[in-house]
Amino acid sequence: MSIKTIGFIGYGAMASLMGKNLSQAGFSIVAYTPSGKSNGAQADVPMLASPRLVAEKSDAIILCVPNDEAENKALHGPDGLLAGVRAGQLVLDTSTVSPEQADHLASLLKARNVDVMDAPMSGSTPEAEKGALIMLAGGPETTLERARPILDCIGRITIHAGPAGSAARLKLVVNGIMGGTLNIIAEGIAYGLASGVERNVLFDALQELAVISPHHKRKIGMGKAGDFPSQFPTRLMSKDMGLLLDAGRRCGVPLHGMAAASQNLAFSNRHHADDDYSALIAQMEKNIANR
Repeated sequence: MSIKTIGFIGYGAMASLMGKNLSQAGFSIVAYTPSGKSNGAQADVPMLASPRLVAEKSDAIILCVPNDEAENKALHGPDGLLAGVRAGQLVLDTSTVSPEQADHLASLLKARNVDVMDAPMSGSTPEAEKGALIMLAGGPETTLERARPILDCIGRITIHAGPAGSAARLKLVVNGIMGGTLNIIAEGIAYGLASGVERNVLFDALQELAVISPHHKRKIGMGKAGDFPSQFPTRLMSKDMGLLLDAGRRCGVPLHGMAAASQNLAFSNRHHADDDYSALIAQMEKNIANR
């Protein structure tokens, strides 16, 4: 089946930027969101009334939803994705979901002779806008090659993680390291401020260190400015840390550092759910100011 029309289920900030790049590459785009409208970059995309209609009108489908619950809601029922898919279609799940959910989706679609890959992305809205995401792909090599024209439009590189479900597991590693590292940075900043290091000196010094990644330097810049535009909202990072801890428990792997980060991000989520997850820096700074 040639791919001319790509349907999105979930068309928020990240998906709409991916859709814009795919549209510029010549693909037709349709989409579904529970609200019935896009809150992202491309408002002229036809918004359909159900996941089933997206499946019926598309050659390939991209899932980009926040969690397992939202994905299952989009899959099942008379208006769900599964009611509209047909043999020969391609489904790419760019959502960050639990490994068990990724395995479940692969099993459901394989039974319907639909090609499927778990294909979560690493990167935030700036990378999505430039088509420079790092795409993680789990599934057969043949499916990866079929998906490559799509993946190459939205990412600068695709890493084949292995069989179905592998990319979902790798994504938890990536996001766990992101969240855990940000927590260490926030704790370090809190100590520096509490001990009397001048605020600008502290934030500016951290921007010069080779041991801090460009990604986290961007977050430190947000912390210095006290402005946290939602490139990756706290509510999603907190959710992902919870998925990682649960997955680690199932594997019998102690994740002590990740657990501490998860607790701090969960607390930050109470106050900064829709802010970028780097708002943890502000939360730590507020905590020491109140002492």
